[in-house]
Amino acid sequence: MPASTAGTATTAAGSAIAQGGVTSMSMSRMAASLPRAAAQPQQQQPVASSSKAAASQPSTTASKATAQSHGQGASQGSGTRGNEPGKEEQQQGQQVPRGAKQAEPKKDEPRRVRFSVGSKYAVQDVIGEGAYGVVASAIHRPTGQKVAIKKIAPFDHSMFCLRTLRELKLLRYFAEQHVSEDIISIVDIVKPTSLDAFKEVYLIQELMETDLYRVIRTQNLSDDHVQYFIYQTCRALKALHSADVIHRDLKPSNLLLNANCDLKVCDFGLARSVATAEPNGGETGFMTEYVATRWYRAPEIMLTFKQYTKAIDIWSVGCICAEMLSGRPLFPGRDYHHQLSLILAVTGTPTLDEFYNINSRRSRDYLRALPFQKKKNFQDLFPNASPLAVDFLAKTLTFDPIKRLTVEQCLEHPYLANYHDPDDEPVAPPLEPSFFHFDLQKEAISSQQLKELLYNEVMQFKPLV
Repeated sequence: MPASTAGTATTAAGSAIAQGGVTSMSMSRMAASLPRAAAQPQQQQPVASSSKAAASQPSTTASKATAQSHGQGASQGSGTRGNEPGKEEQQQGQQVPRGAKQAEPKKDEPRRVRFSVGSKYAVQDVIGEGAYGVVASAIHRPTGQKVAIKKIAPFDHSMFCLRTLRELKLLRYFAEQHVSEDIISIVDIVKPTSLDAFKEVYLIQELMETDLYRVIRTQNLSDDHVQYFIYQTCRALKALHSADVIHRDLKPSNLLLNANCDLKVCDFGLARSVATAEPNGGETGFMTEYVATRWYRAPEIMLTFKQYTKAIDIWSVGCICAEMLSGRPLFPGRDYHHQLSLILAVTGTPTLDEFYNINSRRSRDYLRALPFQKKKNFQDLFPNASPLAVDFLAKTLTFDPIKRLTVEQCLEHPYLANYHDPDDEPVAPPLEPSFFHFDLQKEAISSQQLKELLYNEVMQFKPLV
């Protein structure tokens, strides 16, 4: 991409999001009095436009304060940890992958970020950033449509490249199957001039105004809101699970929202097919680090059960539902041991059958050393929740993944009856095992081969705008 087409996004304080401003959210299927989510960031003038010398370039500035208001990254679907304490805390808004820290700008001096996106897009504000990615709001000049542009530099580490490749392939697949209404969409990709010039990936996506993390922390949600958000999450999961895909990183900051309370699931960088998500598929080990933000992580992942199933996503749904009902995380573990102790304090000590479903002897020894705990009554934990909400929690937060509801059973649960429509909950054909072939060969595949695979995906993409 010629340098003359590179826009600049900067960080600058003062937008509604940067100040933590939240307004009310309307929803066509709910009463007008229901709370609204977060306001969209105010559109700021490009810094370049303030000087005649720079006026000819489509440049932009968005502030570090804005990015920080969204946590260390922004959602729009890339792998970050969110909603955990300390350094892993509060990934929110439009997310980008985490990693090494970027250099801080000098005080009161906005940090510029170049976006080589051509003349079709007027880059506006940075709304989130991480180590190998930055998200900016932008305008699609031909239509005036507001979009989010995610700039990713995935080639410094093969893991970043794998996550970008997974996400791009999956989002493209679900869009082609017409099941992506509750899944974030890629509407365009800026195509490089050649493989050698392919240094960055620019994904253009729908611009969502906030995420569930911010909404939970700024408002009390009604039971209707909880039902509607859980319904949309499960509707998206039905499409994923029908394709034999496990998301593996569901959390409030990966559920994007707009002013109509439309919800879209994002961040598919950790997603896997059922075949490649099993412990014998290469992700074994006591309390594996790979899957899901800790607070929303199913116990079988940490304890290495004999098989990982779609039920790990259902556990995350239960955790998110509980958090919306109470306004705080259900299992905010400080570390793995604390996380497990919080879970067992609610689910109780595993039964003998559940105990022997755990593949890792080390994990079994760890559990054996813990004191016996009795299962808690969810009605006692959530005294203000409706009986149907309590029943939904009890059936999605069981220690044994086999006893958890499937996503189809979640949608059929009476708690979601106001929204459930079996004729409007689309499914996708199961993915062929070869779809994630690079995951099965990731130890043998070179960085250059990964780059070529990602390049081919980018070049094959057909824009929606």
